[in-house]
Amino acid sequence: MSEFKIWECQVCAWVYDEAKGCPEEGLAPGTRWQDIPDDWTCPECGVGKADFDMVAISPSASSAVTAADPAATAAAGLEYSIWECQVCSWVYDESKGWPDDGIAPGTRWRDIPADWLCPECGVSKADFDMREVKRVAVTTALAAAQQAAPVVAPIVIIGSGLAAYNLVKEIRKLDSSSAIVLYTNDDGAFYSKPLLSTGFAKNKSAADLVSQSAEQMAEQYQLHIHAFSQVTSIDTQAKTVQVAGKAAQPYSKLVLATGANCIQPPLAGSGLDKVLSVNNLPDYGKFRAKAEGKKKILIIGAGLIGCEYANDLLQAGFQVEVVDPMPTVLASLLPPEASDSVEQALRGAGARFHFGTVVQQVTSEQDGVLVTLSDHQQIAADLVLSAIGVRPNTELAKAAGIATDRGIITDRRLQTSAPDVYAIGDCAQVENLVLYYILPMMAQVRALAKTLHGEPTQVQYGAMPVMVKTTLFPVVVNPPPRLADGRLAPGEWVIEQASSQGVKAIYRQGDQLLGFALTGNQVSAKAVLERQCPPLLV
Repeated sequence: MSEFKIWECQVCAWVYDEAKGCPEEGLAPGTRWQDIPDDWTCPECGVGKADFDMVAISPSASSAVTAADPAATAAAGLEYSIWECQVCSWVYDESKGWPDDGIAPGTRWRDIPADWLCPECGVSKADFDMREVKRVAVTTALAAAQQAAPVVAPIVIIGSGLAAYNLVKEIRKLDSSSAIVLYTNDDGAFYSKPLLSTGFAKNKSAADLVSQSAEQMAEQYQLHIHAFSQVTSIDTQAKTVQVAGKAAQPYSKLVLATGANCIQPPLAGSGLDKVLSVNNLPDYGKFRAKAEGKKKILIIGAGLIGCEYANDLLQAGFQVEVVDPMPTVLASLLPPEASDSVEQALRGAGARFHFGTVVQQVTSEQDGVLVTLSDHQQIAADLVLSAIGVRPNTELAKAAGIATDRGIITDRRLQTSAPDVYAIGDCAQVENLVLYYILPMMAQVRALAKTLHGEPTQVQYGAMPVMVKTTLFPVVVNPPPRLADGRLAPGEWVIEQASSQGVKAIYRQGDQLLGFALTGNQVSAKAVLERQCPPLLV
């Protein structure tokens, strides 16, 4: 019997199983990886097959999990949890175990037998709550060896999103031994942020979206992760970061991957506790919990994120109302004809739009809210989702005296105004460009990994098409370049195809193609047009 391999996207962790294929992408069961066209793109994050690494992770289910490499495990710098009995406050530290009860050091809480009893009060594990109160770093054998060697400050990364973890992956391709320390405000789980706006239709919980835990990432990539750790300041002269409740952490190189924060609209009213934003996995989990059993969601914003959530919630069976001051959906990305085609498709699926107005007030009303618009319309809903955009998180850099503008300003090597301090991802402003997409982020981390390895490398952006995950009516756009003042570069949109099934629009400057917008059945033209577009940054 033939063996089929399973391949994993290293950007978003989407899995391709040769045995199952991907029928929705036209790939029949049994289609080998090498037989997939080179212009195919990951259906979750849009990274091209030829442009990013896919790895065969298992030829069969039985071999999907392999024994951990002891050296890698020793190098991991694992963190262990501390649990507290809610009856008597007795504390169990995973790193120390509880030898008196035959529980060896390093035994995880989940591995303690269910019939074990609290040594102090006798309450059983199954009968009382234990909570994670903090994490403690454990010095592994390799870490101890490194401490005995001449001290070299580690590479320190602030953040645990796709930019941070993909940088780690790229560094480890070049360097398997340099110390890497990562600080994150949350639990450090690895997940693909683009999947947050597709989770309802697929009935995915927050836990379902996690590809690997922080512990698994630490083991696999030999790094030390400080979860639930807030970096409060940076001293660029002393080359240290200060972490709340901990000693200062020295660095040899510092990478800011602090991401972007949701822009919050100025709203009044008594129902603001029912206005949510989704920018990370905990936000998504909270939104799912509050949406349980609800019927109608009002979305503020009809841009990329607003449209993706409208698409997702419609397919999950919700009634959806969308409010936006612009005249149509995706107005800043698409020409009017293309925008209209997407709008009509979403309307056909049940969405109701309110354009040319904004939300002013959200008032609690029974189990839901009453939303008042600036044009005096009032809309009843169960919840409100704010999706008006994001803004780079620059506060930490700015407080350290690092130059910022719309984002953290970097040169082409991703270095900020401070020596040995770099910025990547949604927080970075490179050559006046702040790009919140997967492709530029991957270009950044590949370039920076080489620079950190001693091979100074400038980031380059080719054509950067964006796939908008409106699966009810697909959209791919390669935005035309913009001038410093935000206006589009000179040129005009030319509509080459237009019907209820899709629109093909080309942005031309004379004979030069500068961008394109494709909707519906026209998205198949992406590969050809992408090759004709000029690079964004060379």
